[in-house]
Amino acid sequence: MDLLNGPWQRELGRLPWGVVLLVCAIAGFGLVVLYSAAGGSLYPWALKQGVRFAIFLIGALMLAMVRPERWLELAWPIYGVLLVALLGVELVGAVKGGSQRWLNLGFMEFQPSEMMKLAIVLVLARYYQYIPKGYESRPDVLLPALALIAAPVGLVMLQPDLGTALSIMFGGIVVLFLAGVRLWIFGAATAAVAAMLPIAWNLLHDYQRNRVLIFLDPESDPRGAGYHITQSKIAIGSGGISGKGFLQGTQSHLDYLPELHTDFAFATMAEEWGLLGGLAVIILYGLVLAWGIRTAMGATSQFQRLLSLGLMATLFFYLAINMMMVMGLAPVVGIPLPLISWGGSAMMTVMILLGLVMGVARANRQANG
Repeated sequence: MDLLNGPWQRELGRLPWGVVLLVCAIAGFGLVVLYSAAGGSLYPWALKQGVRFAIFLIGALMLAMVRPERWLELAWPIYGVLLVALLGVELVGAVKGGSQRWLNLGFMEFQPSEMMKLAIVLVLARYYQYIPKGYESRPDVLLPALALIAAPVGLVMLQPDLGTALSIMFGGIVVLFLAGVRLWIFGAATAAVAAMLPIAWNLLHDYQRNRVLIFLDPESDPRGAGYHITQSKIAIGSGGISGKGFLQGTQSHLDYLPELHTDFAFATMAEEWGLLGGLAVIILYGLVLAWGIRTAMGATSQFQRLLSLGLMATLFFYLAINMMMVMGLAPVVGIPLPLISWGGSAMMTVMILLGLVMGVARANRQANG
């Protein structure tokens, strides 16, 4: 009885269990989508994804029990280890599908770039924790912060993995903005990037340039490079308001829709559940994002505030780019839909992200008694 009324019970009670239920609801609906994508079978995706989620959920709850101050201490070592791992990918990384993104650790294949999406937010939140107010935009402060972003982005671009590189860059820039870097600097940087677009265009790989061209005009090659986007829009549009019904999708079940269980899982879902199903998923995600923002606003330190907001921005990037991608509003960059698309690495990243923010929420409740 003493154990049940001890400190562990109090700490568990401070966890945001309402958000845990929201996350379970999203992941559960994802399992339904994967079950349908396999033609009404738990194999090969739904069952494995469910087991993964259960394991990662336990891991997220364990991370939430760690004091945020501990992550403050570990920010530099985590960033350093992952940066070395990215260098290792360039030297001895495994090649799959024409990309070199994985390190073979013997018992598993590890993708350091996935974890770097979180590490860049962690290290920049740590960096700006100790920067005095008003010093954020000084060159001697800003240049090291930009170098922290540029190093992993450059290494990930070499793999090549444009989607992950953009995600790392987005998370880093959001933290700079939230830390107080002046707006005119972002404006000047945007103008500089625009001026360098012709050079950047020539540096892209052929398949990356094709993705941009197809995004602008998918009908130019409807059976080739534009096939994914064309079929995705047909699937979403054919779902209408309420969808064709569970297990009744035609684009997916007749193999017209490629990558129906990974990058285009939202299109698979929208065909069967329609606009109403899509809105339900967006609302659930929106509730999670709103919780993360409220958690950041109640944080007791600059580090915890920047960490929570930066991680929520990273989650939003996942959501926005994937949904825009499947609707033809953004180029196809290989970013999965969190908790719904098939894939262990992406789900692990998202669950770690949520675990860290839940840790801040727990600390807030502890500070407020």
